Amino acid sequence: MIQTPDTDIEYRFSPLTAELWPHLEKVFGKKGAMQGCWCMRWRISRRQFEQQRGERNKRMLRRGIERGLVNGVLAYADEEPVGWCSIGPRENFPELENSSVLARVDRKPVWAVVCFFVLRRYRGQRLSVGLLEAAKDYAREQGAVALEGYPIVPRQGKLPLAATWTGLESPFNEAGFKEVERRVDVRPIVRFNFPRKRR
Repeated sequence: MIQTPDTDIEYRFSPLTAELWPHLEKVFGKKGAMQGCWCMRWRISRRQFEQQRGERNKRMLRRGIERGLVNGVLAYADEEPVGWCSIGPRENFPELENSSVLARVDRKPVWAVVCFFVLRRYRGQRLSVGLLEAAKDYAREQGAVALEGYPIVPRQGKLPLAATWTGLESPFNEAGFKEVERRVDVRPIVRFNFPRKRR
């Protein structure tokens, strides 16, 4: 639970379950988040993604959730679903694995933060930080040894929303992530390592 200093809204966070599908559907709305993506960009090939934007992506995402193959965290403002962060074992995202810019840094079995989506009226209220903290908690509970992110760094001015779906660098910094690799100036790979459990 968090409360931002400039609002009276209380935010809470919950891991996604099949029963919460209607809440995720409400957050994504008729446009499926961004132009019918339905959070499928990293999960399937670029060609397939482009061919099935919209309802087919939606159906595929829902099937993945029902089978327990899709992980993530929902944000709620006064009990209304208002945001989403997609995470999971890095190997669950084949297009991420095929990226040269975001190629694996090492053989560590990391989890990955691959997407954020927050309803317009709740942006600019540090929800990304809250989602990241909740994502860390969830990944730790699932046995992850580390959680990676792939934020974008603005060169100058504001970026269009479509360019920031993997997150901005500052929320990751605030949530304690540290840079581990940067192959291009605007795309660092950042990581939060979970402390080893004492035996």
